[in-house]
Amino acid sequence: MGKIIGIDLGTTNSCVAVLEGQSVQIIPNSIGGRTTPSIVAFGDGESRLLGQIAKRQAITNAENTVYAVKRMMGRRFDDPEIQKIRTYLPYKVTSAPNGDARVSIRDTDYSPPEISAMLLQYLKIAAEEYLEEEVTDAIITVPAYFDDSQRQATKDAGRIAGLQVRRIINEPTAAALAYGLDKKEKERVAIFDMGGGTFDISILELNNGIFEVLSTCGDSFLGGEDFDRALMDWMLAAFKEDSGIDLGNDVLAMQRLKETAEKSKCELSMAEESHINIPFIASENNSPVHFDRTMTRDQFESLVSGLIERTTAFCEKALKDSNLTAADIGKVILVGGQTRMPAIQRHVERVFGMKPSLEANPDEVVAIGAALQGGVLQGELKDIVLLDVLPLSLGLETQGGLFTRIIEHNATIPLKKTMVFTTVADNQTIVDIHVLQGERELAEHNRSLAKFELVGIAPAPGGAPQIEVSFDMDANGILNVSAKDKLSGKEQAIKITPSTGLSKEEIDRMVEDSKRHYENDRMSRELKELKNRIKGRMASTVRSYSEFGRFLDSNGQEMVKNAIQKARDIDPEEDSISLLNDVLDQLETGAEKLTTAMFISPEGASRSGEGELKEADLQQLLKSALDDVKS
Repeated sequence: MGKIIGIDLGTTNSCVAVLEGQSVQIIPNSIGGRTTPSIVAFGDGESRLLGQIAKRQAITNAENTVYAVKRMMGRRFDDPEIQKIRTYLPYKVTSAPNGDARVSIRDTDYSPPEISAMLLQYLKIAAEEYLEEEVTDAIITVPAYFDDSQRQATKDAGRIAGLQVRRIINEPTAAALAYGLDKKEKERVAIFDMGGGTFDISILELNNGIFEVLSTCGDSFLGGEDFDRALMDWMLAAFKEDSGIDLGNDVLAMQRLKETAEKSKCELSMAEESHINIPFIASENNSPVHFDRTMTRDQFESLVSGLIERTTAFCEKALKDSNLTAADIGKVILVGGQTRMPAIQRHVERVFGMKPSLEANPDEVVAIGAALQGGVLQGELKDIVLLDVLPLSLGLETQGGLFTRIIEHNATIPLKKTMVFTTVADNQTIVDIHVLQGERELAEHNRSLAKFELVGIAPAPGGAPQIEVSFDMDANGILNVSAKDKLSGKEQAIKITPSTGLSKEEIDRMVEDSKRHYENDRMSRELKELKNRIKGRMASTVRSYSEFGRFLDSNGQEMVKNAIQKARDIDPEEDSISLLNDVLDQLETGAEKLTTAMFISPEGASRSGEGELKEADLQQLLKSALDDVKS
């Protein structure tokens, strides 16, 4: 069996590594670089350039040079983030017939996985030349907060490149594996990972070969590209102020600004100022116009302070979800090239109360961890266990449109959990199973993953059947959902594999809406639960009255009839919890009276029939109550 390589498929740069013996080797690309720019350029005909060579010609071939394609992986064209970046990308971003984002080069559309596959294939070839053998298997890393669609797109890219993707693992988890491989003592670490396009913060516990993710959080659209763009915007504004010329629509000039911004950003991580000089950036009255400014580190840090501050809330949420405080963290490990920025390092120190660790190479540590995971799968490394988590809750839609969680977010995977549900109406033989993912209290606010029916349920009164629903998620994030009627033994199952997945905008909306609408959601849930209880109690009270109402005196019968009528008359839009509680209390009181009446001798009850509910009225009331319950 051949080697399993580990690949860090980055937004700005990619890296490939392999385990040889007990050490990991970074595999150089065709020109000797330890990392490879994630850039693909299209020449005449079908010729393509990749990596550093593609980057060198980007200025002269800007419209046909694709970079930062990882930001489009698994995303829809109408995603607000895609719309935001396409305004300044030199190449065209279009919509596929199914609504996915596509890259358009010379009237040919390419999916983001196709572009990424070209990079993966380039890395695969480099690995084969280095190892002098065919490479077929790989571990590929993704940001921890990548959604199902983005992970599936990454797997597709691997398959297109001719690789069997043995496992998709999270970048912070891979970095923790590389950091903690030889450490035997128990330690809690935070992985602060900011690369070219994404940001993740993960809290892990390392304990003698067990790497357990306690929580993860992040933003899959925050990274070094945004820092570059902030500097580009400043340069555009400064040049317009100096010359009156707007370079925004000049593709060639914008590409030059992009390269200069990236270079200047890197300089400012080491120096206090950067001299930005771009000759012949434009012309006016047949005379060349140059850009010549100096940017200080303080100016740049002020320019991007908002981007840095955006990471604070994610760090705080990750700590809260792990039930830890900053004082419980033993070390903060920096991952990703953007963490070389001194302002980010100071910010991490401010948030966690300690200086971050600089012992790992931020550009290579993720690929090293991926290679180590490959060694685990091949059996070359023993006694190592990776335990990752689910970023968003999974559950079902239940009566009243509620979202009932079966697996909570940040639950450790792989896992299996079962919950028992029941029917709503009498003699119900079919149950709809609607699987959702999200953090909101109402089903309509969460993401639908799948729907299926459980048929053949044994007829029984509402509430009697026991429907056992099981969620089973494996280490690759593949979810199996099954539903079984315990009485009849009928079972139905569905395998949910990522296809369209969750977009970044949808995930962020779920989390942020959950915060903003928490109180409204809590109130809505309470209202729906109350109404559900009223409907259920009304139906059972009508049934009990039909059998035992004759044992009540006229006052008791009138009281029960009034309680049932009040329950029937509830406005569907009623939002008064106190009123609903009052109606429920009256129904409960009526139910208690009927229960007591069951044990009263007929001789002790009124025999006159005075005040009894007429049979026609009873049947109509029963039908109306059951119709209400079914609705």
